Amino acid sequence: MIIKHVVVKGRVQGVFFRDYTRKQALQFNLTGWVRNLSDGSVEALFCGDEKIVSDMLSWLKRGSPQSRVDSVHINDIHSDESFSTFNIRY
Repeated sequence: MIIKHVVVKGRVQGVFFRDYTRKQALQFNLTGWVRNLSDGSVEALFCGDEKIVSDMLSWLKRGSPQSRVDSVHINDIHSDESFSTFNIRY
C-alpha cells in the first residue's frame, strides 16, 4: 500500500470537485480524504494499491466535468496512519 498527498490547483472549488473525487476514490476502493484549501485549491490524501492510486492520480489530472485542473502536485507520504473509508473533510 502507498500513500500520496496531492494538491490540485485550478478551478476546483464550487464545481463539485470534492464530491466527484470522493465518488471516484470509493469506486477505486481507496481510502483517505479530500478538502478545500483557503487559497482555492483542493488537497487530498489517497491510500491504496500503487496501480489504483496511479489511476486515481490520472483521473485527478482530468478532474470533474465542470472543473479545470491547472496542476497536480504529488508527494509520497510515509505514515502508519490508516483510514477505513474515503471522506470529504470540512
